[in-house]
Amino acid sequence: MGARTVLTANYVGDRKIEIREADPSPPKAGQVQIKVAYTGICGTDLHILHGHMDARVKRPAVVGHEMSGVIAAVGDGVSGWDPGDHVTVMPLDWDGTCPACRAGNQHICQNLNFVGIDSPGALQGLWNVDADLLVPLPATLRLDHAALVEPVAVAVHDVRRAELAPGDRVVVVGGGPIGVLIAAVARHEGAEVVVVEIDPLRRQAAAALGFQVLDPSATDQVGWVEEWTQGAGADVAFEVSGAAAAILGVTDLVKVRGTVVVVAIHPQPRPVNLQRVFWRELRLLGARVYQRADFERAVELLATGVIPAGDLITGIVPISGTADAFAALESGRAMKILVDVSGGTA
Repeated sequence: MGARTVLTANYVGDRKIEIREADPSPPKAGQVQIKVAYTGICGTDLHILHGHMDARVKRPAVVGHEMSGVIAAVGDGVSGWDPGDHVTVMPLDWDGTCPACRAGNQHICQNLNFVGIDSPGALQGLWNVDADLLVPLPATLRLDHAALVEPVAVAVHDVRRAELAPGDRVVVVGGGPIGVLIAAVARHEGAEVVVVEIDPLRRQAAAALGFQVLDPSATDQVGWVEEWTQGAGADVAFEVSGAAAAILGVTDLVKVRGTVVVVAIHPQPRPVNLQRVFWRELRLLGARVYQRADFERAVELLATGVIPAGDLITGIVPISGTADAFAALESGRAMKILVDVSGGTA
């Protein structure tokens, strides 16, 4: 690798990731250049790898949107940021003019550029981003742990959407990384939480973090929740698995006027038990991304140790091993795999 080149991890289609060299350009006006430290691989990235987002992703595509890094350079017109600052990126670039933005819902802009999907992301040694996407990190927060800010922000937003109250009974369907983070945030907010997960390794990981876990293949989850709640049903259920059977059955788990929050990306329409929604006057909510307050709260929860980042990070691979990180997450053997991107910078 030359002195002026960096390594980039690219989705090229056909379920393939290629490592390429690139010549970085200086940041434009209004941008900063980040020396990326770590980038996390998540379920959305797997959807990209599987081709579910090919209509949005221009190939070859540098992906990745869960990250931490250090500012390397600042473009013209940028104030309040300096080289050496530790930062993460809230990867939402909205137009500010669509009906959603005008109504105050910029985070779900109708023409949203999700950075790392619709435009180049963080799996590159030096990354130029608009300065208004930056979120500061405390110097005391380890950069590997800080790469979890984005998924923690997802969990914070999901829990906030649910309007949880202390003492609520909560069922999290799906014990992957986001499910466990939702469980952790909900527990911190005072809820009693059970995690439903079919995979034994993920059940073990959730149990190790102190959560009650159910195996839906071995336990009647509806009967269990009925007993747990003295016949009422859970106050809130989060559907995080993305499985057709889960979204069909999740409405059976919640109380009259309870809440179901759909968190998982379902790549195709799913059957939903609307009779149950009608009969119990349920709230069915979507929770897609996050707002800046969610990001700031996520930084706080990580910096204070509420989120056990070290227990959630299964492994760290060099950028040359990005394809291996995807494979590990795809197999279900891992909770969170980070890519050490800094080793790919000259």
